[in-house]
Amino acid sequence: MPTKAAALLLRAVAAVLFAVVLALPLTAAASSARIKDVVDVEGVRDNMLIGYGLVVGLNGTGDSLNNSPFTEQSLVGMLERMGVNTRGTNLRTKNVAAVMVTATLPPYSAQGTRIDVTVSAMGDSKSLLGGTLLVTPLLGADGEVYAVAQGPIAVSGFSAQGQGASVTRGVPTSGRIASGAIVEREIQFSLAELPVLRLSLRNPDFTTAQRVATAINMQLRGNRAQATDPSSVLLTVPEARRGDIVGLITEIEQLRITPDQVARVVVDEKSGVIVMGENVRISTVAIAQGNLTIRVTETPQVSQPGPFSQGQTAVVPRTDIQVDDQSNNRLAVMSSGVTLQELVQSLNALGVGPRDMISILQSVKAAGALQAEIEVI
Repeated sequence: MPTKAAALLLRAVAAVLFAVVLALPLTAAASSARIKDVVDVEGVRDNMLIGYGLVVGLNGTGDSLNNSPFTEQSLVGMLERMGVNTRGTNLRTKNVAAVMVTATLPPYSAQGTRIDVTVSAMGDSKSLLGGTLLVTPLLGADGEVYAVAQGPIAVSGFSAQGQGASVTRGVPTSGRIASGAIVEREIQFSLAELPVLRLSLRNPDFTTAQRVATAINMQLRGNRAQATDPSSVLLTVPEARRGDIVGLITEIEQLRITPDQVARVVVDEKSGVIVMGENVRISTVAIAQGNLTIRVTETPQVSQPGPFSQGQTAVVPRTDIQVDDQSNNRLAVMSSGVTLQELVQSLNALGVGPRDMISILQSVKAAGALQAEIEVI
């Protein structure tokens, strides 16, 4: 019997240990991220394109040519290229609008592929609904034409107006053309010929850069990667992989690391939004929040004289003044090493709103008790 009981105990212990071992990779995987999600490969990047064009076919919602001289000049120039001379003529059409056309050229876009474009009105056009963009060259930062856009515009917003009311939903002066531009020029960049690849961290950090380099060296079984600064990791391409750069990058992108980050509190004072990282800590500090609120309410009453009294009706003022010094609020003491969750729970217990919480966090930082950076946007 003792032998049988001991065997059952050993089996139970083994089952528990096996469950713990299985849970460890899951926990590590939950807090880790792929290198693909934290770095960019130098040279593999998007490029911004911009162009100026005309939208025609609007139902009287285009630019007023008197208020938008650039629209009139563009219309006259386009008609002259078509063989129509309109110089000296007083044009009064409202079916044309001058627009700016923007697009993003993905990396390694081949000639003839299509990309989406965004069209935005420049003048006093009321809506681009139903309009068609005429041929518009899209230029890069170097002034060269990389794509040409044209096509009907899809507008999600609309505007309707009557004699007594008007309604506008969305932004009717901006729209998109799906696959509305054709790539005419390719950006030449030979990735396969680079002996050294630079991996740029999207969120620069010394610890994260070192972890990326360590993971790559373990995978390649050699000292091939080196973190040179918080935002860059240099990878020397092995001789055996010179002809397989794409395969090498694919292999590296799937490696998992645990990114590190600086303890930071981001505050948007305009909207009252506060975002705090999980590494935010505070030292021992006492916090009290309260404001003096004085509410004055005027409720005037009418005094009506009795019959045959020859008196006059008068308005008698009645004023109610209430003072709230929030005496029920108490001083809260937060001990050293308080976590983010405990900090938020304590401030919520005091009845602190987002905007008051901004002032409290700034005061705690000024007192030297907040072990984090405060970034106001």
